[in-house]
Amino acid sequence: MEPIIRIRGLTKTYQSGFSALKGVDLTINRGEIFALLGPNGAGKTTLISIVCGIVNPTGGEVRVDGHDIQRDYRRARSLIGLVPQELTNNMFDTVWATVNLSRGLFGKPPNKPLVEQTLRDLSLWDKRDERIMNLSGGMKRRVLIAKALSHEPAVLFLDEPTAGVDVALRRDMWEMVRKLRDSGVTIILTTHYIEEAEEMADRIGVITGGELVLVEEKATLMRKLGTRQLTVHLQQPLAALPEWLGGLPVQLSENGHALVYSFGEQEQNGVAELLRRLDQHGIEFKDLHSSQSSLEDIFVSLVHGRGRGADSAEAPQ
Repeated sequence: MEPIIRIRGLTKTYQSGFSALKGVDLTINRGEIFALLGPNGAGKTTLISIVCGIVNPTGGEVRVDGHDIQRDYRRARSLIGLVPQELTNNMFDTVWATVNLSRGLFGKPPNKPLVEQTLRDLSLWDKRDERIMNLSGGMKRRVLIAKALSHEPAVLFLDEPTAGVDVALRRDMWEMVRKLRDSGVTIILTTHYIEEAEEMADRIGVITGGELVLVEEKATLMRKLGTRQLTVHLQQPLAALPEWLGGLPVQLSENGHALVYSFGEQEQNGVAELLRRLDQHGIEFKDLHSSQSSLEDIFVSLVHGRGRGADSAEAPQ
């Protein structure tokens, strides 16, 4: 798949000496949904801000559809839509005026049908004459998305787009993001909601301490790093884990009523061995239950033990 964003050796060090990004390399494919995960202060917002031309990098190179973000700033920026974390609308303007103004700021001619369709897609059409100050928090966030889409960008950055949004509205926004991807827009999403990335992303990157520690297709990531468990509920409790289960990754539950076997994608043959040994030693069971680790489990395991940047460290420029 053809890349639309190429990031090479990207660094950002502030005057205080804090290193927010440490040689980040990343390629984002055209038409994909890419989720960037990381704890607070990991470098997510700094990375986005540099690509969008808000923050200057200390070193490295960023190209958007072949255009260098520093040498060809205007062209690169015209390809990008950004939905920031903070609500940044002019509260006294109407929804219609706000979105049209944003389109004009990018030098685009008026296009009433396009703006109307954008507002309809975001369930904002009935609110087009409302002042921003009179909208709910969820509607204000939709206006931010409409502004970001007003100049027809090829790339859309969503920085914590559903923060503070109720569950129903969050699901509506997920559906909207899928439709944008289907129309050819590349989506880069940062989120604290792990289920958001698990629901929508094609690929996932994990950043912590200013370093990109992993980039992988979601399905591959789940397969390689996800842990599956088989819980065997016993007819009679065991006082201790039998020696004849040695060599298998099996644990006995606290009450002795269940055996928990943990295995990865390459270790599924061990399940048959476990059941064979139980049968061989006359251990009867009444139920089997399987489960798989979530993306949240994988994320926690990846960032555990790594240094975290201070939350305030992403703010200075």
